Amino acid sequence: MAAQAPAQAAKVLNPAFNPRTVHFWAPILKWGLVIAGASDFYRPVESLSVTQNVALFCTGSIWTRWCLIIHPKNIPLAAVNFFLAGVGSVQLGRIGLHYQSLKKQEKENPVMSEIAKKATNTTT
Repeated sequence: MAAQAPAQAAKVLNPAFNPRTVHFWAPILKWGLVIAGASDFYRPVESLSVTQNVALFCTGSIWTRWCLIIHPKNIPLAAVNFFLAGVGSVQLGRIGLHYQSLKKQEKENPVMSEIAKKATNTTT
């Protein structure tokens, strides 16, 4: 028992999750992606990128699962990836609803949608 004391003390003094390991800094730095994605909630839907938000959603989903499989389990990294997937899914939902409303407008008012298309083509 006395021989195990130094090993147990070393585990207490050097845990797997501390500022000297990647287990600490990866989630801290990845919160920047979550904050950047959440700041896009205020952007108009027309300026959102589908591919960027699919990448955020897929990355967050895949790495959330992976963080719970690896040893030691990295719960803070799993949490940030969960929120990253959430941000991506909210933005994809916004984009999907926007496209759905555009299609609905085209069906209800085909003449006005043609005028809107021509107006956007001449300004770009």
